[in-house]
Amino acid sequence: MRLARPLASLALGACAALGAAAQEPAALRWLVQDVPPHFSYFNGRAPQKLSELGNGELDGFMRLIIPLIPQYQHEFVEAGLPRFEAMVKSGQTLCSTLHLRTPERLSWLYFTHMHPALMSRQVHLIIRREQAAAFESLGQPVQLAELLQRQDLNGLVPRDRSFGARIDAVLKTPGAHAPQTVSAGKNMHLLAMLRARRMDYTLEYPPAVDEFMRNSEAGPELLKLPLAEGRTTALATVACSRTPEGRRQIEAIDLAVRKLAQDPQREAWIRAWRGEHVDEADRQRLNRYMDERARGGPQIE
Repeated sequence: MRLARPLASLALGACAALGAAAQEPAALRWLVQDVPPHFSYFNGRAPQKLSELGNGELDGFMRLIIPLIPQYQHEFVEAGLPRFEAMVKSGQTLCSTLHLRTPERLSWLYFTHMHPALMSRQVHLIIRREQAAAFESLGQPVQLAELLQRQDLNGLVPRDRSFGARIDAVLKTPGAHAPQTVSAGKNMHLLAMLRARRMDYTLEYPPAVDEFMRNSEAGPELLKLPLAEGRTTALATVACSRTPEGRRQIEAIDLAVRKLAQDPQREAWIRAWRGEHVDEADRQRLNRYMDERARGGPQIE
């Protein structure tokens, strides 16, 4: 009889452990990559927790919506796009803010949208101010296709980097005077070469240029000229595996976006996300979008 109490205690302990395990929230795994200005690593290291997310367009928005999805334990998975695709197609459930909606991807990913694409998503033509007159005839915004017909202006861009479907297609136009390519581990290297007059222009996102100018020594001022072909998407999207769990997760993310849109402190979270100085055109697009999101239902494909 003396053994009954220890055995009962063990049984109760086992049941409690099982109950705790059963109550542990399921994992929602997010793809992460160091692709500034959209998603940037803190101190060069992939995030391990919410507080280690950066303040870019995408990672900063994740900071806002993850707390609105408390039913999941949020984890971060660092992977290249080919590996992410292989993982998803093997049956794993992951989510990504780095994938744009395409007809092909709809066969293996669910999509919803989060906010209108901001100016930081628009690739610009980067030149030295001293050469501004040489580019004036190309108009505003600059037609990249027309620039590539100029034999007197030489460009340089990173090798194997995508600038979006429209720009990539223009750069590959047969017969065009396409910019040369160079292997560049850090895009800042090309901006330094531009200031050193090694070429006449390159392509980059405005925040990356601003950061370079803040952290570099004195030299020619760089100008950021918008490209007609620069904006390749209207909405920033989030995707999850097209699995039963992926469907539940994309529904939770979509609901979090709508909750954020309904938040009466919208101006406060916009400042927390984008900083004190939000481009006025971006602010107007954000408010129109969030007004519609607040009133509407799920937007899942």
